[in-house]
Amino acid sequence: MAKSIRSYQAIITKYLPASNVKGSRIKASAAAGSITIHLDHALNAEGNHAKAAEVLANKLGWRGAWIMGGMPGDSGYCFVCANGDAAAFTTEGESK
Repeated sequence: MAKSIRSYQAIITKYLPASNVKGSRIKASAAAGSITIHLDHALNAEGNHAKAAEVLANKLGWRGAWIMGGMPGDSGYCFVCANGDAAAFTTEGESK
C-alpha cells in the first residue's frame, strides 16, 4: 500500500512597519486565515516571524514541526510543516 502525503498550507510572514497609530507588527497568512502580532523587541527578526507563524498554526489547529525559509527579495519568510507520512521529495548529492 502506498504511503500518503499529508498536505499542509504554507504560512507566509511579513513585517509591517510602524504607522502614526500602530507600532511595528508581523503578519502571518495562509489561505485558511491570518493573524497580526505586535513586534517583540526581545526577539530578533527571525524569532518574531517564527512567533507569528506559530500563533497562526496554533489558531488553525495545525500541529507538527515547522521549517523556516526566506522569501525572495527579503519580503518575509515562509514556513512549511515537516511532519507527514512520507516526504514529497528528498535531494542528495552536492549542491551547486
